[in-house]
Amino acid sequence: MLRKLAMPIPLIHQTDLFRPHGDPDDHFDLATVYALSTRGHVDLAGILCDYPPPRRTGDPDLAAVAMLNAITGLMTPVVVGMPQRPAGAKDTLQSAPACDLNGVRWVLNTLGNSPEPVAITIVGSAKEIAVASRREPELFAKNCRAVYLNSGSGTPDPVLQEKPEFNVALDPASFASLFDLPCPLYWMPCYDHLPIDKPDPRYVMRHGTFYQFPMEQLLPKLSPPLQRYFLSVLEKEEATHWAKSLRQAVDPALLARWSAEKRNMWSTVSFFHLAGQGVRRDGSLIPIGSDPANEVYRIYPISAKVNERGQVSWTECAKTDGPPRFKFEVTDLEHYASAMTTALSSWLAPLGRDFAWSAPA
Repeated sequence: MLRKLAMPIPLIHQTDLFRPHGDPDDHFDLATVYALSTRGHVDLAGILCDYPPPRRTGDPDLAAVAMLNAITGLMTPVVVGMPQRPAGAKDTLQSAPACDLNGVRWVLNTLGNSPEPVAITIVGSAKEIAVASRREPELFAKNCRAVYLNSGSGTPDPVLQEKPEFNVALDPASFASLFDLPCPLYWMPCYDHLPIDKPDPRYVMRHGTFYQFPMEQLLPKLSPPLQRYFLSVLEKEEATHWAKSLRQAVDPALLARWSAEKRNMWSTVSFFHLAGQGVRRDGSLIPIGSDPANEVYRIYPISAKVNERGQVSWTECAKTDGPPRFKFEVTDLEHYASAMTTALSSWLAPLGRDFAWSAPA
């Protein structure tokens, strides 16, 4: 049972959300963030979207944000990040054009104007948050509740960290500099480790958030407008017709075809934790730490150091001298994926149930 917080937490959600997508897990994450907001857990300040790196053919998916705004009735803004990568872990990009720094300025304005400390979830590149924190570290110390960093490989064995995880490889120096933030940091490694010269592993491991589920366990349970949202993304529909797409009837054959596919996921735990929720092995959501013997993961304090390549050396540590650092770990390898799938389904199922359908005039 999800428990609504007494006061919603202001939230900045940073993402590499593109259309056509690079990986549609980002669109599932975006819907999850909107579910957080509609349930009263967060006050969604806005979406900060990466500028597309050269390997991506699409632009930032502003249409996805517009669709979820329409479905939920929210008016969440979206800001696009900078095309350049900082030169190093201390670069504040003072000479960059003002138009390229909209994301950095928006982050600082959001933190500066918020009456309550702001949480930040990062599921893409870390560079905007890194540059913003270098420019005004005092502001982060004063008014950043926590940063959830969904990147990297979590193994304690440095030899197994030789191959960088995708988000780390986007900007290793920015990833590393976030471990120097003057505010709490929750590190959610995407993988335990990545084998050299082999595809990314597609199974649950102890030190990684990755899980996979058949979409037949989720898509058929969603509201029609949310199904249309996901189908438009999966089908790589053009963003220019998002409003018409949202109001189309759901094609049963299309829904069945995509339901037969599998979906890779990484970042879900950060949203559950932000809402104060843990996950039992049966997929039920409970207050964090209320049933540790039956929860499928834990998040615990660590002491950590990061080199310029983004390789993290860490040890579990109850107390550190600086701002607290925490790390994710799977505690039930057998039930983690099924529990996360059930929990995510229960989280998303109510979204869009009260969306008012109307035919165009």
